[in-house]
Amino acid sequence: MANLLASLLASAGTLEAYGRVLENTQNNVSNASTPGFARQRLNLQAQPFDPASGASGGVRAGVIENSRNEYAETTVREQTSGSGYQDQLVSSLSEIEAHFDISGKAGIPQALNSLFESFSSWATTPGNAAVRQTVIEKASRLADAFQQNYNALAAKATSADQQIRQTVDLINTKVAELQNYNKIALQGNKNDSGLNARMHAALEELSQYVDFDASFQADGSVSIVMNGETPLLLDDKQYSLSAGLYQPDGAIYPSAPADDRILASDGTDITAQTSGGQLGALLKFRNQTLASLLGNSSQPGDLNRLAKQIASRINEIFTSGQVSAGPPEVAGVPLFTYDATNDAASAQTMAIDVSVTPDQLASIGTGPPAVSNGVPLALSQLATPLAASDMIDGISYSQFFGQMAGSVGSDLNEAKNGQGFQQSLLSQAKGLRNQYSGVSLDQEAAILIQFQRAYQASSRFISILDQLTQDAINIIKQ
Repeated sequence: MANLLASLLASAGTLEAYGRVLENTQNNVSNASTPGFARQRLNLQAQPFDPASGASGGVRAGVIENSRNEYAETTVREQTSGSGYQDQLVSSLSEIEAHFDISGKAGIPQALNSLFESFSSWATTPGNAAVRQTVIEKASRLADAFQQNYNALAAKATSADQQIRQTVDLINTKVAELQNYNKIALQGNKNDSGLNARMHAALEELSQYVDFDASFQADGSVSIVMNGETPLLLDDKQYSLSAGLYQPDGAIYPSAPADDRILASDGTDITAQTSGGQLGALLKFRNQTLASLLGNSSQPGDLNRLAKQIASRINEIFTSGQVSAGPPEVAGVPLFTYDATNDAASAQTMAIDVSVTPDQLASIGTGPPAVSNGVPLALSQLATPLAASDMIDGISYSQFFGQMAGSVGSDLNEAKNGQGFQQSLLSQAKGLRNQYSGVSLDQEAAILIQFQRAYQASSRFISILDQLTQDAINIIKQ
């Protein structure tokens, strides 16, 4: 009788263990699409079976094990950060590529070619007032093209400034969310699977904005550090980042656009070390790509250099000639104006002198010998220069602009290649993580069927034991 009761109790314990397995399977299926969730398994512990000593065997429910692999999680975060970087770089560079059309059908190249053509036409009829007027009109369009290009790029710089501040705010907000999760874990909830899933989902989302190292502590909290030395979260304490514009003391070009700067919570400048995620891409685009075109504290910017060189050289040729050989002699006047005190604003301020009339354009080259169309001839030669004074960095003005456009196009092409490669790496990393901790509905269905049958078998066994026990009781009564 005692053995029957012991077997009955053992079977009841087994039934309870199988029930918990089914509950765990249901939980896995329900959370298969939950961000950050990792498959869980309930360990079953076999009980000793020794009829002689009264050990009736059976199984008992053990602890629930999480299948999460932190190496796979770290790999996914690293590739997410890399993907965020490339995606942002492609997006930012694509926005300015249109302003560097080298087909000659729009923008600065078209305006420059049109001006050179007007110089050539003027050289054939130096005294023609209508052609002189055309020269002024084409020069005005070139100045407008430079201003429009500068203003468009400056608008992109302003937009990048705003994106950088917004991204820093998003980083701080996401770290604050993780700070709250740490507080919950430190209150004794370190084994809460739901909390663990939310923490990993938040870390993965954070990784698209910035590159960092995350390490889980024995108390269930997570520590987050940027650049190997800049803390963002330790225990329940958050260390917020800040962003702003910065112009260093002693800047070579103090009137140039300021760079963006990222500061740690203690005020340390960590801009140079911030190189991953969307924030790293935005900083590179703003402080390197746009700065090379518009200028910053250490450089005037290639767009400004080109504008100044074109304007100053054309003015130089005009002022070296004469409107009339006299008597009295009438010297030529400059055509373009620009801010000569700020090399980083040449493109923005480039314009024609509105007081200049067609009859004030010098056409006579003083020589010797004097040439009636010497000035327009010299100006038309700017299209295919031979003299170093007619070039910039040893190449023509058109080639220099093409070089700028080529640099932007090359960076964009490289970013697109990196984007595709990074997406592939991220897909592989997520696939590896899924192998370790993802929920397979087919596998869960098989487990469900297996333990449903086991549950049914145990139920029938209990029914048999119950009948045997009843029979035994009835025998005793008789």
